[in-house]
Amino acid sequence: MSWHVHWLEASGDLHPWREIIAADIAIARDAISGMLPLPTLDILVERGSDEPLPETGTTGFAYRPSLFSLTLDPDNPNFATALSNGDIRRTVVHEVHHCLRMAGPGYGATLGETLVSEGLAGEFVSHLFGTPPEPWESAVSDSVLAAHRPDPAMLAGTDHDHGAWFFGRGGRYPRWLGYTLGYRIVGDWLAAGPAPDGDTWVHVPADTVLAAARGHTLAAV
Repeated sequence: MSWHVHWLEASGDLHPWREIIAADIAIARDAISGMLPLPTLDILVERGSDEPLPETGTTGFAYRPSLFSLTLDPDNPNFATALSNGDIRRTVVHEVHHCLRMAGPGYGATLGETLVSEGLAGEFVSHLFGTPPEPWESAVSDSVLAAHRPDPAMLAGTDHDHGAWFFGRGGRYPRWLGYTLGYRIVGDWLAAGPAPDGDTWVHVPADTVLAAARGHTLAAV
């Protein structure tokens, strides 16, 4: 099994940062290999300014079980900090978890399934590296979570607006609500039972995780 890193530089040179990016990818690979068999992956690394988060100058996106991308903006004033604080390795682990779940039960079509997939990826990062939740995983208060708690029909529905729930598109929900809610839901599941093994981290059914959260984060549902 191997990971193939493809440097896409038609949109801008990444040579000054290649060494540290490659090192972080290797750190992520080694961390995952301690718990799970490594999948064969293609990793696209490209430069861009539209997709990366303003807060980090980085972003990741999983396309399918064998492919994800990193998009980086070295011109972003926060990029140097992200590069030095392990953001790249954490992003890689997050996206690899998505790829692994896509190869198993799937990322999900319902709101509940997508919340669980994002929460699992985030908590998996925290588990491997001992790091706190990312800003998007702790973006809203308990009172805001309670005010926007989805009911069973919403959790089971496939017509949710992913951009609204996770990025605040349209202004209906706070930015990053879905990431914070998903992280908390998975945190409830982790707190309710023994530490999961590697296979469970990837293949746990979304309904199992949501059931654990109904005693805490989803208590009113």
